Amino acid sequence: MAKPPRQCLSLLSLLLVGCQERVAEYDGPAAEAEITQAACEAHAGFAYVEGGDFIAGSDRTERDYAYRISAEGFADDPADVAAAEAGYRKRGWFDREPSQQTVDLSAFCMGKNLVTNADYRAFIQATGHRPPGISAAEYQEQGFLVHDYSEVEPYLWQGDQYPAGQGQHPVVLVSFEDVLAYAEWRAGQDGVSYRLPTALEWEKAARGTDGRYFPWGSEWRDDGTNWAKNGPVGTSEIGAYPLSQSPYGVEDMAGNVFEYTNTLVEKSSIEAEVLLKGCGWDDYPGFCRAAYEHDRPVDSRHILFGFRLVMEGS
Repeated sequence: MAKPPRQCLSLLSLLLVGCQERVAEYDGPAAEAEITQAACEAHAGFAYVEGGDFIAGSDRTERDYAYRISAEGFADDPADVAAAEAGYRKRGWFDREPSQQTVDLSAFCMGKNLVTNADYRAFIQATGHRPPGISAAEYQEQGFLVHDYSEVEPYLWQGDQYPAGQGQHPVVLVSFEDVLAYAEWRAGQDGVSYRLPTALEWEKAARGTDGRYFPWGSEWRDDGTNWAKNGPVGTSEIGAYPLSQSPYGVEDMAGNVFEYTNTLVEKSSIEAEVLLKGCGWDDYPGFCRAAYEHDRPVDSRHILFGFRLVMEGS
């Protein structure tokens, strides 16, 4: 039975001197007690995920399926599908996913929804923390552009004002540091402890225990989520796609935005990247499986990246 990766003592120690494991989880300065179902359900907006085994990762069959549905998502002619699939396989999109395994996790309490612009605005107004955003120069320097800066501009805040009509959309253009600051502030407001989910917690909350590929099952549904061919070509309001609700009642566990986790990947002795789970509103079907993950620098800010919180026991 696989065990979760070793934890580092602090984010700073990982960023400065590295961790002996490839993957570490930043859970704050001290471990918290496992939360009970009663304590979790006493707080509106959170879903209890019981402890125990679940099927994590992917096998060759699932990865082959991911390549096929990604090709079929944008091509109809069999020859075009075959050519597209061959191209995706050459890039190795899904070949670096963790191997399928049974993982034992403790119970946890997952936010049912992504943190919204309206949620984040309260934090900005209370603390004076920088609003979500990134300059054109910073965006170019960051790399992995995917979208032109003109597509970023509609998501930029004006001071403490989020874009019109997007109050219930997930907040984006925030870094890992911003997210940790929000969690700390929110904890002070609510009198409980918050953190990001680990990559494994996120995956279990998305797929349940039976190894399904998506929140709704293991067959792709074009109408299942906000992805490249089904949505507003941008972020959508939280909870707008019922099929993307997980077996635990957690919304948007496929599509809309990628989500930060607190699982960090060591890239060198002085650098770390954060694992993101889920898929974005511009993505191919194969990326929307619970097993998929990718990593980005901790200072990244992008219109495809959002987050949700886990509430800890006391």
